[in-house]
Amino acid sequence: MAADRAAPDQADPGAPRVPSVLFPEGADRPGMPEPEPDCFRDLNLDQLVDALELCRPAYGLAPFFRARPGDLCTVGHRQAVFRDLAELPALADRIDGFGERMREVRDRLRRAGAMRHRYQAADWSLEAVHAYTAACTGLARDLARAAPRSPALRAIAAYAASYVASAVFTALARDARRLQEQLDDVHYCLLITPGRVRVSAYEGQGDYGAEVLADFERFRQGETKDHRSRFRSDEVMNHVEEAVLDRVALLYPDVFAELERFRERHADFLDPGITAFEREIQFYLAYRAFTAPLERAGLPFCLPEVAAGAKGDRELGAEGMFDLVLADKLVREGARVVLNDFRLSGPERFLVVSGPNQGGKTTFARAFGQLHRLAALGCPVPARRARLLLCDGLFTHFEHGERLDDPGGKLYDDLLRVHAVLERAAPGGVVVLNEVFTSTTLDDAVLLGTRTLRQFIDRGLIGVCVTFVDELSRLGEATVSMVAAVDPADPAVRTFRIARGPADGLSHAVAVAERHALTHDRLRARIRP
Repeated sequence: MAADRAAPDQADPGAPRVPSVLFPEGADRPGMPEPEPDCFRDLNLDQLVDALELCRPAYGLAPFFRARPGDLCTVGHRQAVFRDLAELPALADRIDGFGERMREVRDRLRRAGAMRHRYQAADWSLEAVHAYTAACTGLARDLARAAPRSPALRAIAAYAASYVASAVFTALARDARRLQEQLDDVHYCLLITPGRVRVSAYEGQGDYGAEVLADFERFRQGETKDHRSRFRSDEVMNHVEEAVLDRVALLYPDVFAELERFRERHADFLDPGITAFEREIQFYLAYRAFTAPLERAGLPFCLPEVAAGAKGDRELGAEGMFDLVLADKLVREGARVVLNDFRLSGPERFLVVSGPNQGGKTTFARAFGQLHRLAALGCPVPARRARLLLCDGLFTHFEHGERLDDPGGKLYDDLLRVHAVLERAAPGGVVVLNEVFTSTTLDDAVLLGTRTLRQFIDRGLIGVCVTFVDELSRLGEATVSMVAAVDPADPAVRTFRIARGPADGLSHAVAVAERHALTHDRLRARIRP
């Protein structure tokens, strides 16, 4: 079921080329699955991928979301598919139904492999073929009727139409239909006596059950328990049923021999192009399933404009953005989701966010990183409007608690991690820093933070830096100061809005007071009788 299986045109030069809904023609496709990127845990993208896999557990979608972002052509290829699915919801539902039917096909094949009796196993294989031919025919019909605009879905429509009209598919459907007709004509009689079951050919014997029930209807005194048993063909047969089936096969040897030949002849009937589409389209369906409750709650999503390169005159920004993973939790709890904006224009490269603790700064930074990663994957992003950088790499540094078993200490760990980011980051990358160098003195934090930011800026990266060091917001025209706002009437009340504005000079003092439990609220709690 993997998307990079050998295509039919590799085996048959006359077969149609297998298109991809994830990768445009000529684009490089990922090889071995990549490990989870380092930034995913900091940005809670690991939780998003887990939720997306849960939406479609049969397909192993994590590699699609973990893969390195592609180029602008790949982004546009995927955005066009998302746009089709949004504008043609009936088609999206039918493609989702196609996936359900294909999962039914695999379930029947799995059951066929679990059956110990050869005729029952062959019958389940026949049932799988029936489900498969119906699924493929329906897919080709639905795509033709919907007339999608995206090149990817148009190519899939042409492929599906060509496949269901091919000699291979028509022979498969014809053989399955003829065999089913022969099996439907199999009739036999059972004579059950104590200790013995006799199987014989059907010779026109009548079924008098209805007449007997009608004759005794006058004596009915009330509802009675139904002792009739219905045969379940999806269960493994017991030895008596197997013996009966063997004797029925002796009565119809040609039909049952053809049943076994059919299974052998069509042992590998799944088309690689159809199965590749089935898996790849789940990338879109799973993401839409995850975001649908958020959209119903009124949260905005958009297909962003994605810009390549990292030139200083790029206008980048987003309106109404939010943390996708946090929003999912808040919507399920019935809580409010706060939207924020950001803008980088001209020489501006870094947003430096300061303000009180628990004011939404980290959430803002995560949303910034999430938007860029999702945009690079070609997905709709959680924002009303957005113009984002097609990042060559996404790097994060989030504060980690100090570990007692770490001989170097927290500052040493921060320096190592920042150095590792600097070694890997290249122009066109995006960096998200959250509370770096908090374990040192203010003077050292200013020195280290300044040198770190200047190196990122000089290398042509953009990003966001959450810090208690207000001086970092005043490094020059490349930095933009943003502050976590509070309620003007009550500074203790956070609004979780992050807005442009000069740092108030209190961030470091508040951080120190919080660290030593010397804030107003903590002191009152300690001295209150």
